[in-house]
Amino acid sequence: MQLNYVRSTSRLHLYGLLLLIRPRQWLKNAFVLAPLLFSGKFLNLGEVYAALIAALLFCIASSAAYIINDIHDIERDRRHPQKSVSRPLASGIISKLEALHLLALLYLILACAWFFVPQTVYVIAAYLMLNYAYTLVLKHQPVVDIFAIAICFVLRVYAGAVALSVPLSGWMAITTLCLALYLAAIKRRQELVHSGISGRYVLKNYSIALIDRYAQKSATGAVMFYSLFVMSQNQKMIITIPLVLFGLFRYWYIVETLDGGESPTDVLIADKQIMLIVVLWCATCLWILWPLKA
Repeated sequence: MQLNYVRSTSRLHLYGLLLLIRPRQWLKNAFVLAPLLFSGKFLNLGEVYAALIAALLFCIASSAAYIINDIHDIERDRRHPQKSVSRPLASGIISKLEALHLLALLYLILACAWFFVPQTVYVIAAYLMLNYAYTLVLKHQPVVDIFAIAICFVLRVYAGAVALSVPLSGWMAITTLCLALYLAAIKRRQELVHSGISGRYVLKNYSIALIDRYAQKSATGAVMFYSLFVMSQNQKMIITIPLVLFGLFRYWYIVETLDGGESPTDVLIADKQIMLIVVLWCATCLWILWPLKA
């Protein structure tokens, strides 16, 4: 009986550690692989390896950022009806000391990576500093909070370009920024709908109508700049534009009709149409860009 208790406690502890590093959110780090796709270097195993290492390091960095945020917000999360149960620190599954030990381990891994891929780690360091500023100050500043989230996605794409030693296309950067602004705006919108101003301090500065305008302008910019990007990259890529449009339309449908969208990663995992359109987009891009052998 005591052995079963120990096993149950160990499984709960492991589950708490997984919640702390949030592996579901690692899907966001797929943005690191965008330069690999559009540079046409995906047939070069060395380049693929470099891009995957950059993505892995970003997974470690993003988990470290989540731990910092959870430690900083632990008291606030304990008073939240949902986060007091879902967050491992707020719920008591993981102690603050254990979280600090895990954080130190993640930082140690990133520090060691500097000896092998210093340029990529410099970008990750900028990402970590921006996240630290976001946790302390920026997430409480209206508009700035949304842009801080979006810039983190641009840094992911930039890290992928740095890992491959290729220049980051300005069109790719601004497309990523607009798409990330759209997703961040929708996230704030749904938080406001579900939790009201009690969910986040910054939400008292927003209204649903205002955020809807932000989302619409960002989505328009994403489509426009993506179209300019693919036309400058390869005229055949124009056929991917309808896929992007469908993805945005479907996402907005999920927000308005199905009341989703607070977590983009949850939408990607749960909605079959969104997942299918992402797979079709990736397959179409690979098919068109395949002749561009490294």
